[in-house]
Parts: sequence; structure tokens; C-alpha cells
Amino acid sequence: MSVNCSLWQENSLSVKRFAFAKFSEVPGECFLLFTLILLMFLVSLTGNALIALAVCTSPSLHTPMYFFLANLSLLEIGYTCSVIPKMLQSLVSEAREISREGCATQMFFFTFFGITECCLLAAMAFDRCMGICSPLHYATRMSREVCAHLAIVSWGMGCIVGLGQTNFIFSLNFCGPCEIDHFFCDLPPLLALACGDTSQNEAAIFVAAILCISSPFLVILYSYVRILVAVLVMPSPEGRHKALSTCSSHLLVVTLFYGSVSFTYLRPKSSHSPGMDKLLALFYTAVTSMLNPIIYSLRNKEVKAALRRTLDLKKIMSINR
Repeated sequence: MSVNCSLWQENSLSVKRFAFAKFSEVPGECFLLFTLILLMFLVSLTGNALIALAVCTSPSLHTPMYFFLANLSLLEIGYTCSVIPKMLQSLVSEAREISREGCATQMFFFTFFGITECCLLAAMAFDRCMGICSPLHYATRMSREVCAHLAIVSWGMGCIVGLGQTNFIFSLNFCGPCEIDHFFCDLPPLLALACGDTSQNEAAIFVAAILCISSPFLVILYSYVRILVAVLVMPSPEGRHKALSTCSSHLLVVTLFYGSVSFTYLRPKSSHSPGMDKLLALFYTAVTSMLNPIIYSLRNKEVKAALRRTLDLKKIMSINR
């Protein structure tokens, strides 16, 4: 069902409100998807909050690796909260519209958290590289000050890119149609609604995506090449296994996140399809955020022990009340 944009235009020139496309005309399909996304959302929030709490309350986890993991968990909470609540509302309600300002805000936070995650994953790879390749200098090269600076740079880069991309998109004119063929205010579907020739804008966004996504990925790639070289020259199989096991969770998270994001933003425009874009968006906003705490907790004895202590502490506090 098409949306009448004339009702949402100021002087019939510029669209002031948008509407998200309906997922399906069959209510049962929308309700099923709503239930699945809600469950993933709740698991993601709970898992990431528990990991962040466990790292903060467990002195044994006050190390660079877990400092970045806590940052990643807090980021995932913000990432999902910026997109999924509105997505859930659009699935079960006829109130699928969003104001131009609300759309810009959602795009900023989505881009902000997405770019920050790219940078944090690179910082985590660098940390593992220092721990395995330079163990004797690890304490000085990954001091609290260095870790804090890496985290600040990661969050700062996300903020700068988020502000720049959002301002760039919303400086364009939108004269209709006003229906966003997506679950949320993402860059490609919004750019498709802009008036006039947007080929230069698309090229600029593509270049920015390559720089912001590929640059951290090159840091990750370089770090793992160094790790692999260091592991291959280790004399004992136990040492090699221990070194690789500390990287396995991070490598799996990087594969899930970068695989879906790269396929979404770095493939040619001619190969884009609304259905595939929605599926990929659902994967890297809901599925990946849900899997991250599961991956890190299941494959890490220290995190599992800290989570048990955190849950036991919460039980004791509830009993005392």
C-alpha cells in the first residue's frame, strides 16, 4: 500500500515525514517476525548488559581485552536500541511513520555505533596482537592510558562519521516518494528517495564506506597476519593452541559483523535488492548483537566464571531485600 506523501509535505515541496514499508500484508507473518526480533532483542540486551556488568565488577577481568569487550557490549546495547524498537513498532502497528528529524537521529546513532564497532574490533585485534607477539612489552604498550585513548578514538571516529554522513544525507531534498523500503533509516534506501541526480552523493558515500569499513579491517588483517606468524614459530603445540584460543571468539565476531556489513555497503548498486538488504540489516542489527555475548561467554572460562559470580551476587542482593 503506497503512502500519500502530499499530507507530509511542507508547501508540497519537501517531505517532512517518512514511512517505513510494510513487511507483509499477512498479519501472521508480521507477528511471527515481531516475536523473533523481540526475543533476539531481549537476549541481546540481557547478554550484553551481563557481560558489561561482569567486567566492571570482577577485578580479574580488569585487563585490556575485557575493557574493550565491555565497550563492545555497551555499544551493542546502543546499536540495537537505536533501530529495533521502531522496527518492532512498524511490524505490528499502522503507525509506521517517522519524522525527518527522528529519521536523522536514528541514522546518526546507527552510523555512530556501527563505525565505532568497526574501530573497537580493530582495537581488540591490536590488543591480541600485542599480547601474543610482544608479551614482554604488553603491559607498557597496552597500558590503561593507551586503552583509554584507543577507546576514545573509536567512539570519536564513530561520532564524527555519524554526524558527517547524517548531515550529508539530510542536506538533500526529498520531494517524494516518502516510503522507505526498509526497516529503519539506512543510507541506501534514503538516498533512493532524494530528488534529482544523486550519483555523486552515492559515490561519496561509497568512498566513505570503503575508508571507514576497510581501514579498521586492514588493521585487523595486519594484526592477525602477525599473530599467525608468531604462532607458527612457537615451539610447543600447547602454546600455539592457547594463543589461537584467545583469538577465536574475536575472529568469529569479526567474520559475522564484517561479512554482513561489507556485503551490504560495499557491493555495487546494481546488485542491491530491497529483500536482501532487509535480511542483511536484520542480521547485523539483531542476530549479530545477540550472538556476540553468547560467543564470548561460551568460549571463555574467565567470562563464564565472572558471569556466575555476577548472577550469584544479584541473587544474594534480591534475597537480602
